This record gives sequence, C-alpha cells and structure tokens, in this order.
Amino acid sequence: MPVNDAYHPYEPHRDTRRVTRDGAGANRAALALHTLADIAAGFLGLWILLYLLEANRGNVFVGFVHGVADWLAGWSQDIFTMDVEGLRVVLNYGLPAVIYLLLGHGIAARIRRI
Repeated sequence: MPVNDAYHPYEPHRDTRRVTRDGAGANRAALALHTLADIAAGFLGLWILLYLLEANRGNVFVGFVHGVADWLAGWSQDIFTMDVEGLRVVLNYGLPAVIYLLLGHGIAARIRRI
C-alpha cells in the first residue's frame, strides 16, 4: 500500500435504495427450489430404500420418513397396482421423486436465466 493513500476499511457510502440487477435474488430463489426438489426426492428415495431393506416400521425414524414420503407422494398413490409389493412401492414412490427432480431442476434453471 502506498504511503500517501488513506486507509479505508469500508467501502464508501452507497445509495442503499438503488436496485441492482445482478441476479442474486433469482439465483437464491433457484437454489432454494433446487434444494427443496432434492430434499423431496431424497425422502422418497430413502423410503424406497428402507422399504426394500425391510426396515423396522415401529422405529420412529422409519415412521417419520414413511410419513413424509406418503405426504409427498400422496397424489401418485396407486397409479401402479402390481402384485409384487416391492415393485409397486418403487414405482409409486419413484415416479414422484423423478417428477420432483425434473420439475425442480428445470424450473430452477429457468429462474437462473431470468
């Protein structure tokens, strides 16, 4: 630092009322939507895994994951009615997981372009 320059630890005062168009708000919204889609798909995938591994349904954590997965996949229950129970669970909970991922990531990408 040259000797004659004054030390300014902070930026000079800016007009805080001025609106910036740097896209930070859109990026945050896209990230939030992207994250919510990932969390929803994660719960659905976790329930499929716990079901296929025959986890103890009396366990509090397993019950919580099942409840969240039922809520997230409530609109898609019994789309597929098969005799094989494992395949039915994979399809009825896997379909909403894929849809949440596709929609969430697609909309987030669209928001980032704004």
